[in-house]
Amino acid sequence: MAYPATFTLDAPPRIANWRPLIQWILVIPHQVVLFIFAIVVQVVWLMAWLVIVITGKLPDGLRGIIVAYHRYNTRVIAYAGFLHSTYPPFSFSTSDVDPGDHPVAVSFESALEGRNRLTVLLRFIWVIPAMIFFYVLYIAASVVWIIAFFAVVFTGRWPGGLLNFATGAYRYGTRFEAYVTLLTDQYPPFSLD
Repeated sequence: MAYPATFTLDAPPRIANWRPLIQWILVIPHQVVLFIFAIVVQVVWLMAWLVIVITGKLPDGLRGIIVAYHRYNTRVIAYAGFLHSTYPPFSFSTSDVDPGDHPVAVSFESALEGRNRLTVLLRFIWVIPAMIFFYVLYIAASVVWIIAFFAVVFTGRWPGGLLNFATGAYRYGTRFEAYVTLLTDQYPPFSLD
């Protein structure tokens, strides 16, 4: 069964050697927007948590804001991590299905009705094993990006194994964030596939 949050990357075969040196600078305007957007999403998440615990339903408007944030955040981080060279648009699609206008596609199958109130109420406890896995994976991915930085600067391409690991880390991160931010009650599998 497929997880209700997906991440796909249409990685180019070559990346300009200079991109790892400056792409993190080019993303600064997006970081400012993300900072403000993250504050809004924290408030929206709290509202969604309260509404789901009381009613068992996730309102579509709150879902849309959370989805837009995750898609935008993932695209910006993938660009800063020089996984591709397409500058992320300042677009905030609230649809679960990715519009397909970017090499990074993030789609969701949000659960709106029939939510498990108990698992939502205690989400901060249930998420601990997944969070530990996420942080260990994040540390490993940071090492991979450092190695890939030098590989791309000198060869103009991501080594295949490193690219697969980074893509898998993004995939797990997308699933983890969907679970934490209440888009689904399905626990994220401990897998990079």
